[in-house]
Amino acid sequence: MAERKRRGLSARTTIRVQPPACPGRPLATTPCHDPVPALNRPASHRPATTPPDADQAPCPCDLGESRRLRLADCCGRWHGGALHLQAPDALALMRSRYSAYVLDRLDYLRETWDPARCPADLAPNEPGLRWLGLSIRRHEVIDADHARVSFVARSKSGGKAHRLVETSRFERRDGRWLYIDGDVGEPGPVA
Repeated sequence: MAERKRRGLSARTTIRVQPPACPGRPLATTPCHDPVPALNRPASHRPATTPPDADQAPCPCDLGESRRLRLADCCGRWHGGALHLQAPDALALMRSRYSAYVLDRLDYLRETWDPARCPADLAPNEPGLRWLGLSIRRHEVIDADHARVSFVARSKSGGKAHRLVETSRFERRDGRWLYIDGDVGEPGPVA
């Protein structure tokens, strides 16, 4: 009773909470707690892969962890908004692409990939995959429009740890950096 008065509610106030409806369904229909797994539902009825408040969470890249930057203040600014697709260099693009992989922002990955080399079958993360971290090993500026970034991306799936070690090539075209391709394997010495 005291809690209700503190909130400005009388003892007779009844609070009704209606469960949220699935996107694409009228509010009055059954909410989304189908026994059908999310991946087997039509796309319009799947939960969003990136929570709406993700931009307030720490950025998944190594800077988000070490400097405690929010996604919105780090890689997220390149994912959307006024600075969409305007990563200032290959290193910033590399970090933002890692964050996009973690958050299943496939549109961003496609937009920052050389169109001639972007795979048509780019798919979201497999269920149960957890990205654990990114370590930049080397950033090499070749010239004003070409660069390489060597990195290690760690993940865990099915109880097993995995490491993706790659040296990626980037090119700036029309003022925008693009991922061209990469060599998987051990990077050179840390610079």
